[in-house]
Amino acid sequence: MKRLSVLTAAAALLTTPVLADGHATGDAEAGERAFRQCISCHVVVDAEGETLAGRNARTGPNLWGIHGRTIGSVEDFRYSNGLMALMEAGTEWDEAAFVGYVQDPTGWIRETTGDDSLRGAMSFRVRSEEDALNLYAYLVSLGGPEE
Repeated sequence: MKRLSVLTAAAALLTTPVLADGHATGDAEAGERAFRQCISCHVVVDAEGETLAGRNARTGPNLWGIHGRTIGSVEDFRYSNGLMALMEAGTEWDEAAFVGYVQDPTGWIRETTGDDSLRGAMSFRVRSEEDALNLYAYLVSLGGPEE
């Protein structure tokens, strides 16, 4: 019986996704393709001002260095009341938060804060969890302050 438990645990470890760059389980290459649907609102510009992805979009905040960043903390960007509440609580972006948010912004904010009066401003929804995971992996692959 012990041998079966050890084998089951080993199999579970082998089938669990390994975090790419320590932060993301998705496919960054697929995420780069999926990011095309985000460029009308978002841009990824590094600390030196180099545009790594997107255009000069300003509808949404700069997504560079999103992993580990406090939600709602891009300077000079006007966030929804829901994201501001999460910022005030010190909530940080990680894979689970990103995936939940991009699939249902207002629903995720309400569930996370427990406040049904809060809303998100993003009207677009990523349709599949796989696409959301891939998008996050792509954004993480572009780097950021925590490198």
